[in-house]
Amino acid sequence: MVMVLAILPGGKLAGQVQSSANTRSPHGSLSIPCQNCHTLSGWKPIRAVPEFDHNTTKYPLRGMHEGVACTQCHIKPVFTNVGKLCADCHADIHKGQMGANCEQCHSVKGWHVSVQEINQHLNRFPLIGAHATVDCDSCHKSAAVGQFQGLSTQCISCHQTDFINTKSTGLDHVAFKFPIACEQCHTMDNWLGAKFDHAAPPANFPLVGAHAALDCNACHAGGKYAGTPATCVGCHLADFNKTNNPPHAQAGFPTTCQTCHNTSAWDPTTFDHNTFTKFLLTGAHSTVACNQCHINGQFVGTPTDCASCHMKDFDGTTNPNHVTSGFPTTCQQCHNTASWNGATFAHSTTGFPLTGAHSSLQCGQCHANNNFSLTSANTACVSCHLKDFQGAATPNHVQSGFSQTCQQCHNTTSWTGASFDHSTTGFTLTGAHTSLQCAQCHNTTFSPSGAYSFTDGACVQCHLNDFKGTTNPNHVQSGLPRTCEQCHNTTNWNGASFDHSTTGFPLMGAHTTVQCAQCHVNNNYNLTRADTTCVSCHLKDFQGTTQPNHVQSGFPQNCTQCHNTTSWMTANFDHSATGFPLTGAHTTVQ
Repeated sequence: MVMVLAILPGGKLAGQVQSSANTRSPHGSLSIPCQNCHTLSGWKPIRAVPEFDHNTTKYPLRGMHEGVACTQCHIKPVFTNVGKLCADCHADIHKGQMGANCEQCHSVKGWHVSVQEINQHLNRFPLIGAHATVDCDSCHKSAAVGQFQGLSTQCISCHQTDFINTKSTGLDHVAFKFPIACEQCHTMDNWLGAKFDHAAPPANFPLVGAHAALDCNACHAGGKYAGTPATCVGCHLADFNKTNNPPHAQAGFPTTCQTCHNTSAWDPTTFDHNTFTKFLLTGAHSTVACNQCHINGQFVGTPTDCASCHMKDFDGTTNPNHVTSGFPTTCQQCHNTASWNGATFAHSTTGFPLTGAHSSLQCGQCHANNNFSLTSANTACVSCHLKDFQGAATPNHVQSGFSQTCQQCHNTTSWTGASFDHSTTGFTLTGAHTSLQCAQCHNTTFSPSGAYSFTDGACVQCHLNDFKGTTNPNHVQSGLPRTCEQCHNTTNWNGASFDHSTTGFPLMGAHTTVQCAQCHVNNNYNLTRADTTCVSCHLKDFQGTTQPNHVQSGFPQNCTQCHNTTSWMTANFDHSATGFPLTGAHTTVQ
């Protein structure tokens, strides 16, 4: 095989490979002039700086790759057979622990890796604080061949030596049996200057108030950190025992110091009586010194009823006298904690609420001679108002036989101006009755047995004279019943109206305008059912009719066959009722 060089226009060389067989390039599909890389002296070595722009390929050269000789990567003539992955050229010194993706940690700028470039670390153990400046082999021992996968993330896995060598700090972690959870006190920013979160587990005891300023050994005496009590009395038992104002131990106080004390200051104390006892301090009680109720330091078993402290007040009261009046010792019925004086009694609790004028009376006006032991019988109005009942003259209650249930007419707003609900008697006042004076009906004329002793509410009991004196029509001669309400009403005695339909003979047509006497001749109102036939009033009309002549024609006296109440004349006979209905020209024949 012979290489032939030819001079081309422009002074360029064109290399050709001639063969007796086939002509081919050992570089495969590479189509650039041979002289861009080769020299006239031979195929090897190639030019120090080949005339080839690697950026035109799918793998531009960046960083450290720019200074690498071509033959270090292209060890085979066919350049396109070179892989683009790091592992194609670089041996995995991590033995597969980090996977095949070298660019997770390395870059073309340099093979050396910085912590900031290890993004994969965020998955399990973010490198923050002082960890961000530590070399990899500080944790991953023996550098590249160290352990990367499965390395523990617990602080103690790297800092066990620091944990053991804490004697010099004054807090020997091993001797004090500190937990190996370093993060409870230490941070990733600085291993020294540890701070323990007392509020978090395992302590669960927030340091607040005066506790926050104490040295650890003030509570953890002798370097004892495990099993330190969390109750106040665990540290303050001596304070509890020596307190004498009041004496806690003698008074039987509970050892729950927080009931009265707080962490801001041991003194002064405050006891929330409303929370920790069943006796709320309200009103004047809230300003009373403890020993006024808790005599001789007695805090256990102190009675809670009013009389136990106020018995002297109860015995000494004279207005009214509680003892002689037989008052109960349940002081709260009248008194309150705001003020012992100015007591008020809820009279409604007795079953007799004070309303109207009763609410402004002095107790002694009803409870004469301090008599507060009234029974249910004493709550009747007449028990206080008997003299008023006996002295009433308009009307005279005694003579009239009134009942002594005063509330029927009187009320508590005013004794005078009584009002009686007449509907409760069974006789409701309506119409003109509502404006009458009581005496107009209630007198011995109408009720000889007693002005208010009516036996019934019949109208005739008061209106008998009106009944007897009526002449149009004459009620007595006509034998009219004394049920006045059949025609009369309470609005007006005159202008009576009788409902004729109640007799079985309703008035219709011309009958509605006829005067009563036109049918009820000679005041005859005792008509029978036979008297309600038409012919009983219209016999003369029947006998005097000539067109046609009813008598000669032998007409029946059933007037309703042809006549009606609207008009006696213009009678109309229904010929179809005879069995021979009129049709055609017959209908117009006289």
